[in-house]
Amino acid sequence: MHQPAESQPKVSLAQSSPTVGTLREREGALEWSGRQETVRIEPWGPDAVRVRARLGGPVLDGLPGALLDEPPAAGSSVKIEEGRGRLTVGALTVDVDAAGLIRFLRTEDGGELLAEDRAHFWWPGPRLYTAVGNGHHRLEQRFAAYDDEKLYGLGQHQHGRLDQKGLVVDLVQRNAEVSVPVLTSSRGYTLLWNNPAIGRVELAGNGTRWVADSARQIDYWITAGTPAEAQRAYSAVTGRTPMLPEWAAGFWQCKLRYRTQDELLAVAREYKRRGLPIDAIVCDFFHWTHLGEWKFDPKEWPDPAAMVRELEELGIKLVVSVWPSVSPLSENHPVMEQRGYFIGTQYGPLAHADWPDKEVAST
Repeated sequence: MHQPAESQPKVSLAQSSPTVGTLREREGALEWSGRQETVRIEPWGPDAVRVRARLGGPVLDGLPGALLDEPPAAGSSVKIEEGRGRLTVGALTVDVDAAGLIRFLRTEDGGELLAEDRAHFWWPGPRLYTAVGNGHHRLEQRFAAYDDEKLYGLGQHQHGRLDQKGLVVDLVQRNAEVSVPVLTSSRGYTLLWNNPAIGRVELAGNGTRWVADSARQIDYWITAGTPAEAQRAYSAVTGRTPMLPEWAAGFWQCKLRYRTQDELLAVAREYKRRGLPIDAIVCDFFHWTHLGEWKFDPKEWPDPAAMVRELEELGIKLVVSVWPSVSPLSENHPVMEQRGYFIGTQYGPLAHADWPDKEVAST
């Protein structure tokens, strides 16, 4: 239902922030606006909401992210009174005060799941935008820390910790570092930082801070419930994966690395001789002639087709590690560079990272 925005409460300069915004209901969402910032909180599946915030105009649709374009249906209600707004979606209630501070509550008993936290009593608040050009900002989103909280998730990392509390984790994809910016809390919520920008998350004892180095707006999704309930909700709003074929769910043999066709086949044959279960074997990097040529080096892999046939007869699938990088030594590099196929920077130069190629230490 639509309710008119409340009149702005009076505020003195002695308060922590003189910012008092306007709350409104718009198309089932709760919006707060003030000081050129717009915050939009909308139902995004049962027991879940999506929060977007932008400086300099309304929030934007159609930006890259993990969420599907249309959320699952969910019943919700918006209530605005006495300078506060509340959006309730099943087990999750979102409370927004006149200054735009957001708290996420359990609907059942009003207990706090997560709350924004100001960086400073005056400025900045919980959301910070630092312009970096071309309509992008370095974004910071701050939340309170809780002494008894344990945090799980964030993907695959080499630090060896199950509980992520107390860590600083870079949000970037690197070899053996797989960032999945989803946190599940022992307090009963799961949060997706819906932003593909490079950044980091700081899970400190005095606060949590999500950072995007360059992005258009803050965007995250949060749901209330048990870890199992949260995973079902998360997969519903991001897309459920198809069932793997039976062989892909079996045992994979992999090492760093098989250097020749004969070596790989010898391992596969020995598995079968010993009667050990095996469904796939991985041919890892440096099987190529040069990085970015996407073909087997005939000196080491003289007959890939025959290798695949023998593996199939043994009931083993071959999995080949294919890299998207292209070395300047690759026969494909000149034409791909000329046609503009490579990733560049906003200033024009191509993005480049040194990596050893076949028979050279670095490119």
